[in-house]
Amino acid sequence: MRILLTIIVSLACISTASAAITDDSYIAGYATGILKYELKSDTPSLTVRNGNITLSASEVLPEDHARITQVLLEIPGVTGVNIKEPTDQQPITTTSPAPSDTVTEEEKNIPTTDDPTILATGILPSGYLFKPLLADPRWAHFSAAYRNYLGGNIDGDNNAAVSFGETLPFYRANFGKYSAQWEVGLQAGVFSDFNLDAPSSDLINTDFIASIYSSMRAGNASAFARIYHQSSHLGDEFLLRKLTDLDRVNLSYEGIDLRLSYELPYGVRVYGGGGGIFHKEPSTIKPWSIQYGIEFRSPWRLDIAPVRPVLAIDIKNYEQNNWNADLSVKAGFQFEDFQVFGRRLQFFAEYFNGNSPTGQFFKEKVDYMGIGAHYHF
Repeated sequence: MRILLTIIVSLACISTASAAITDDSYIAGYATGILKYELKSDTPSLTVRNGNITLSASEVLPEDHARITQVLLEIPGVTGVNIKEPTDQQPITTTSPAPSDTVTEEEKNIPTTDDPTILATGILPSGYLFKPLLADPRWAHFSAAYRNYLGGNIDGDNNAAVSFGETLPFYRANFGKYSAQWEVGLQAGVFSDFNLDAPSSDLINTDFIASIYSSMRAGNASAFARIYHQSSHLGDEFLLRKLTDLDRVNLSYEGIDLRLSYELPYGVRVYGGGGGIFHKEPSTIKPWSIQYGIEFRSPWRLDIAPVRPVLAIDIKNYEQNNWNADLSVKAGFQFEDFQVFGRRLQFFAEYFNGNSPTGQFFKEKVDYMGIGAHYHF
C-alpha cells in the first residue's frame, strides 16, 4: 500500500508539472536561454514548431553543432533539432557537417541521418546511450549523503554514505545506416557507509562493483546490459566492536542483468528489467531479481534560480528476500549552470524502505531518510 500511494502521489506531481507546460513559445525561450548563458551563443532566429527546434547555420559555428544539439535535446518536450542554411533553407542535421573548410573529428563520427538523438561515434565518445538510474542505490556515480535510520538500523541511527564511480563508454557505433546506435564500456563504483554515532565515525561496510556493459538506443528507447562483479567488506572498527555477536557473511558474486528504458514526453521516463547472479558466495543465495521505476526531470526551471526539479522512484524485488519490494525515492533539484567534467550537480532528499542495499546487511530490513549531493550526468 505504501508503494502504491507513493507512485500515485508521484504521478500526480508529474501530471501537475506537465500542466504547467504551455506551448512551443516556452521551449523557444528555454532553448534561447540555454544557448545564451550555457553555450555563449546568441541565435535570434531560433524557432520551435511542435517541439522541433530550428536554428540558422549562419549563427552557430560548425564545430558547435553536435554540442548544441545534445544540450537542446535534453530539454523535455523537444522532438528534434535542425540547423538550416539561410540560402536554401534545407535542414542540416547534426549528423552531417555544415559546409566548412574545417571538419572536426567529432563531426566525422556522426552518421548521416535525420534522427536528432544520434550521438558521436568512435573511441571514447561523449555522452551516454542509456541515462543513469537516479534512484538506484547502487548506480555508479559520485555522491555524499547523510542518512537517519528510522527504527531498525545496520549500525547507529546517523550514517554517512559516499560513492565513487562512473560509466565510461569505450566505443560507440551505428547499426549500419540506421539511426540506432550501440556502445560498450566499463562501469565501476565503490559504495561506503559510516556510523556517525561512533567516536571515530567508523567505516561500516564497503561494496565494490565492476562491470563490462553494452547499451543501445533507438530514438527514445534504450537498453543497458552488463556482466558484473560485486563484493562486500566490513570495516575494521566495525568488526572490532561487533566481533562477539556478528554473523559475518563473505558476500561475493558475479551476475548479469538487463534494463530497458523509454522516455515519454515532458521529462517522464519509465524503465524495467531483471537479472540473476552466479558463482556466488554464500552458495545458498537465491539468484533472481527484478527492477523497475519511473523518473521525472522537469521541463521547466524555477524562476528564482537556474535549477530543475527532479523526482525518481526505483523498486527492486529479490528472490532471496521473498520478492519483497525495496523502495527508493529521491526528489530534489538539478543545478543547470554548475557542472564538473560535464556532470550536473544534483541535491536530493531521499527515502528508502526494504532490505538494506548495503551488501553485508542484505538480510536486514531498514527504513531511512536522508539528503545528499550527487553528480549523475
